[in-house]
Amino acid sequence: MNRRTFLGTITAGSILASRVSWASAEHKVDPIGVQLYTVRESMKKDTPGTIAKVAQVGYKEVEFAGYFDHSPKEIRSILDQNGLKAPSAHIEYSVLDEKWPGVLEAAQVVGHQYIVCPWIEDEVRKQNRWKEAAAKFNKAADASKKAGIQFAYHNHHFEFVKVDGKYAYDILLEETDPKLVQMEMDLCWMNIAGQDPIKYFDRYPGRFPMVHVKDVKKIPRKQDDNPVNFDNVFPEMTSVGNGVIDFKKIFAQSDKAGIKHYFVENDYPKSEFEDIRASYEYLHKLKF
Repeated sequence: MNRRTFLGTITAGSILASRVSWASAEHKVDPIGVQLYTVRESMKKDTPGTIAKVAQVGYKEVEFAGYFDHSPKEIRSILDQNGLKAPSAHIEYSVLDEKWPGVLEAAQVVGHQYIVCPWIEDEVRKQNRWKEAAAKFNKAADASKKAGIQFAYHNHHFEFVKVDGKYAYDILLEETDPKLVQMEMDLCWMNIAGQDPIKYFDRYPGRFPMVHVKDVKKIPRKQDDNPVNFDNVFPEMTSVGNGVIDFKKIFAQSDKAGIKHYFVENDYPKSEFEDIRASYEYLHKLKF
């Protein structure tokens, strides 16, 4: 065996050993984050106090959905005081044009690594202007990349309608540059849409650096290819681990998906802090 063959054998063996080690080891969700939309009513009343309470639960990361009249510098100070990081923020579709430079400046001050568009305007969706949305994402993402910030899109269930025989979600994935636009997969909405997150991890490995960890007591029944009515979903939402979604199975594919950040979310919690506390406790104990 010559030196090159020997080194090649060592390298291949090392890679195989590391993969086997990863597969056999127990892994945990770390760090555990929360999307602050879950506690939005409290954020409206007392943003600093709410963020402090989130930290006291044990969360290490937060994702913003608005700064509630606080400046980026004030938000950064509140985070620092509570030992929190805010790797991501949700920013509306409508600000991806003229207001975009200001959004990027604010994100740099707060310390965001990602900016996520959480929703495509109703008019755009209803007119099936998905390629137009993808082009807008590519343009905004090119500017954000130059600012050192990754752009991403967060799905609901309405992206799983067929447009010329193809799901709108697939159009977004195919029409956007993977180096510019990544995805924040909402695991709950994927299940509501009747989709298997793992199949998307297989098809687009490394494209999903963030996930929303959200649970439901039952999956409402779909009618044909139409999205489930939001009003039929919200009452079923519950704390993570108290529903039907198999997070252990999904998270076992985190490496393939490229997941780096896990954000707990409940669109309509019955009790904001009881919900995020129960979700945290479940995820803190979960091994996969």
